[in-house]
Amino acid sequence: MAKNLLIAQSGGASPVINSSLRGVVEAAKCFPDKIGKIYAGWHGIEGVLKEELLDMSAQAADEIALLRNTPAAGAIGTCRYKIKSHQQKDFDRVIEILKAHDIGYFLYNGGNDSMDTANKVANIAVERGLDVVGVGVPKTIDNDVGDSEFKIIDHTPGYGSVARYWSHIVQNAEEENRGASPSDPVLVLQAMGRKIGYIPAAARLADPKRETPLLIFTFEGGLKMEEMAEKVNQTVKERGRAVVVVSEGCDVGDLGFSKDSFGHAQFGASKTTVQQALVNHLNDNGIPARGSARGQTFGTDQRDTAIYASTVDLDEAYRVGQKAVLLAVNGEGGFMSTILRGESPVYQVRYDKVPLGEVANSERFFPQEWLSADKTDVTDEFLDYVRPLVGEDWPSVPMVNGRQRFARIAPIFAEEKLPEYQLEAL
Repeated sequence: MAKNLLIAQSGGASPVINSSLRGVVEAAKCFPDKIGKIYAGWHGIEGVLKEELLDMSAQAADEIALLRNTPAAGAIGTCRYKIKSHQQKDFDRVIEILKAHDIGYFLYNGGNDSMDTANKVANIAVERGLDVVGVGVPKTIDNDVGDSEFKIIDHTPGYGSVARYWSHIVQNAEEENRGASPSDPVLVLQAMGRKIGYIPAAARLADPKRETPLLIFTFEGGLKMEEMAEKVNQTVKERGRAVVVVSEGCDVGDLGFSKDSFGHAQFGASKTTVQQALVNHLNDNGIPARGSARGQTFGTDQRDTAIYASTVDLDEAYRVGQKAVLLAVNGEGGFMSTILRGESPVYQVRYDKVPLGEVANSERFFPQEWLSADKTDVTDEFLDYVRPLVGEDWPSVPMVNGRQRFARIAPIFAEEKLPEYQLEAL
């Protein structure tokens, strides 16, 4: 007998997160003998706990198709609520929801923390005798899911699009700085990335031949404020100007940031930014050129801009969503669908599976060998890794009356069957 499928997502969004959602929904509809209704937790696991389950089966096929080029998480929502091991009431509630709505397949889209949640839910369901298959779908713009040997996953859906974004942003910034350098010789741009440097590193895609005075400061580079300022001033002396990309995680002292429920620093909610701190330091201490340093902090637009999405990323995000459904209907619970790169010099990938527990307990770092000796750049080996991920073409984003046409998921919810619930950690 067919069982219902529930998909939810958590953490920061990406330009291609809805392509994975589309992959899940469209693949699930291919198995009417195994999958009945398709539900989505409204705002992730919070929506599951609150019994707010969007009926994706009732959505128009055209709207589901439009998910491909709909960025960010507005379609079904996301959250930063984490069910920690001691929150037994929350886990009990999830099990009640799964039972009440005859859920046989639970898919969770997210990063390491989300895979940990998916793993815990899947294990508890099995322990309590539920016939529920739990599968993870990878997502994060930071590319920090998995291991540094790329055996768990080669790259996460979302990263290729943000890498493409930074390639183009820095190209634009170079034009600006080259023209405005007599008065603004230093331009500092801040990239997302927390404690891992894949996003700022992608800035080198804008200038693979290293023809511009571009400096890239990653968290892994470990340079302090004075050291970064010295590198900038040295470049200004030699080249007359400098374009600087700095990670939001670089150490420039206390920025007064808060933390989310996962324990991650919220750099976008800090009292100041790394970029502003570096610009202030440069201007307060003087730069070896007429004019001043100026800066710009790029925030959530890195993950909510459809036009910068990589077509390669869109396709791969869709395929990992499909793969997750295939694992589910084959009864292969406790796995995450994954992307693994082939050995050929010609870029190609295959879609496989990896145990959720292995993902949840893994940690990825930006390889030190991909950093230049002076910690202000990345190597050609890194460019070989990232270049295929950004694609060749612009995505085809539909337009109606001059506005982007995104998917609009109708607010059709499953009938509530349980009493109202207060989230345990709130």
